[in-house]
Amino acid sequence: MTLTSDEIDRYARHLVLRDVGGPGQAKLKSARVLVIGAGGLGAPLVQYLAAAGVGTIGLVDHDTVSLSNLQRQVIHGTPDIGSLKVDSAARAIQRLNPYVTAEPHAVRLTPQNARELVRSYDIVADGTDNFEARYAVSDACFHECRPLVTAALGQFDGSLTTIRAHETGPDGVPNPTYRCLFPSPPPPGAIPTCAEAGVLGALAGVMGSLMAMEVVREIVGFGESLVGRLLMVDARSMRFDTIRYGWDEGNPLNGSGSISS
Repeated sequence: MTLTSDEIDRYARHLVLRDVGGPGQAKLKSARVLVIGAGGLGAPLVQYLAAAGVGTIGLVDHDTVSLSNLQRQVIHGTPDIGSLKVDSAARAIQRLNPYVTAEPHAVRLTPQNARELVRSYDIVADGTDNFEARYAVSDACFHECRPLVTAALGQFDGSLTTIRAHETGPDGVPNPTYRCLFPSPPPPGAIPTCAEAGVLGALAGVMGSLMAMEVVREIVGFGESLVGRLLMVDARSMRFDTIRYGWDEGNPLNGSGSISS
């Protein structure tokens, strides 16, 4: 896929990077990325994907912009209050980069519609704030053979990993699924919501930007993947730690006794 003269100028700082260059930028231009959630994580994620020149960005969110969102959801502004988040985000994408196509999906992601949404894209980035959606999208990515970059936010902490559960590692062992990392969701009410507990606004920016970097890295193919590694960020102490996790043969997706469909 060729770049126009304007795109060459726009992406000049990528083009001079040895690990990106023209071939990498062409991969970004032809990529289709589905972003689940246009909120705290999705806002910076979408902005950097658009700026990077990802050709098509799908946006899944059923919510509307409210005043309390603006402390961290920086893709939206005061004039956007009351608008669908996917429409507000799509307008921001066009302001940032007219060479990027936004595809809004103003729906709540559920186990029933997740696979249909996922299969039209090359890679999925999940920034949802509830466990039902996280399990639904991770299961859908496994069945549709799509890589998944997924992150979560706490009050002053965040985490990030990449799931390629439809593939095997160099040793022939299946890659871990999201259910290998978190076998089951916590009991209802065990984890307070963002509205109940609060969240540091700038932390959402950090984690969303890290998601964008991991998506770009997965598309272009440089560096070491976060597959099998969980990045944890502690904003109180400004610590970044990484722990390894592996395939659980008892998981229901690609475990020893699983039946894939």
